[in-house]
Amino acid sequence: MRLITDISEYHYSDIRPSDRVLDIGANCGAFSLAALKLCWHVTAIEPVTFKELFECTAQSGELGIGSSLRLYNCALGDGKIHTIHWDEHVARVQTYPLDRLIEIAGGCDFLKCDAEGAEWTINPVHLKGIRRIEMELHCPPICALNPNSKPLTRYIRENYNCTVTDNSNRGVGVIGVLHAEVKKP
Repeated sequence: MRLITDISEYHYSDIRPSDRVLDIGANCGAFSLAALKLCWHVTAIEPVTFKELFECTAQSGELGIGSSLRLYNCALGDGKIHTIHWDEHVARVQTYPLDRLIEIAGGCDFLKCDAEGAEWTINPVHLKGIRRIEMELHCPPICALNPNSKPLTRYIRENYNCTVTDNSNRGVGVIGVLHAEVKKP
């Protein structure tokens, strides 16, 4: 099992104490635990390495007084049950659209999403109200911030100040990490 503990590709130092962080694709919880040092409410979504997520977060001792870390064994998707393949592992789990995951989390101010391509199922209007996004992007589209490529990237370009860190050397299908902050009105 490949557990992801290096979260240096994500920019998250601006998480606020009152932020509700939604970590989609939490793996073993490295990002969730780092976020929990900055805020009080983190919800971790993990379909494949959920057992490892549970064990790593239980052993960490990172929960402070008033902190809330909630773990869910499900995935971002279209609302149906899907078989998800990651490396050599397979899991059959319920998927939920982003708006439902936000509801489960009790809201979302900061979204971290590493959903192995399921990010393209996000209905752009479900991003409304999210202040910050850190999202690993996968093919398609080839040019992640081309305004004509997908409704999701078009919405993000119009409503967020954003950059993409090129991580195409990390693996097949990985474009990079999107760093986005909502534009001020």
